[in-house]
Amino acid sequence: MTNPSTLPHRLSQYLALTKPRVTQLAVFCAVIGMFLATPDLPDWRLVIAATVGIWLLAGAAFAVNCLVEREIDARMARTARRPSAQGEMTAVQIMGFSVLIGGAGMGILYVLVNPLTMWLTFVTFVGYAVIYTIILKPATPQNIVIGGLSGAMPPALGWAAVANEVPMQAWLLVLIIFVWTPPHFWALAMYRRDDYAKSGLPMLPVTHGPEFTRFHIWLYTIALFATSLLPYAAKMSGLIYLVSAVLLGLAFLWYAWRIYRHYDDVLARKTFTFSIIYLSLLFVALLVDHYLKY
Repeated sequence: MTNPSTLPHRLSQYLALTKPRVTQLAVFCAVIGMFLATPDLPDWRLVIAATVGIWLLAGAAFAVNCLVEREIDARMARTARRPSAQGEMTAVQIMGFSVLIGGAGMGILYVLVNPLTMWLTFVTFVGYAVIYTIILKPATPQNIVIGGLSGAMPPALGWAAVANEVPMQAWLLVLIIFVWTPPHFWALAMYRRDDYAKSGLPMLPVTHGPEFTRFHIWLYTIALFATSLLPYAAKMSGLIYLVSAVLLGLAFLWYAWRIYRHYDDVLARKTFTFSIIYLSLLFVALLVDHYLKY
């Protein structure tokens, strides 16, 4: 039996396995998808059930990621303090935790939301925990591009939870996150390139060099700017979103151009931080535009 004095520490370890900061952004995008799926306010009970279910399955996927990469994480300064990397938790404990919360998430989504959302979220779980983590990440420097689809799925999951369907509008949101992921992650990989070199993972700055990576950050940011205008082009959103997307996109382009032409690690760190702010504000703009339109 766990000593009561160590219980908070043990709970914090389990929480760390779910990568809370990453999960928060994913769930935030899913919640935005829920509100965009209807001209009215969605049923709050449905929103809560879907949010909890998606959160639990996302946390389960991240726990599997921590388990699979525990030796890799131990070699990297950024991840060495994870309980899985430090050997403070056994593989059985981590996998048991993942099965427990993942199963709970699937049950909540199936019973309280709808089967479509459950299956889409489960496929997303498999895409991240198995296809990306186990197959793609150690095999190709394009891992973050190909595997980015699983990380881009939250808006579709949220939309399915409320509408019980995933129309074209939801896939546009998925596409935005899909294109956003490479410049977001490669900015991190640039200023952590020594870490990734130690890890043995074939990350782009390690396999193809900094200059090649900086150029691709610039290219993908241009593609992101164009992609972010699609909701307006498809008449899914109005001028509020269009103005927000243009201003946020220009700011991101400015960061990306500076990384390409005048790189330093501090700038890459700022670009990574801004990319999170960018995506959050872009989805907030979609939400504000949606309700002011109605």
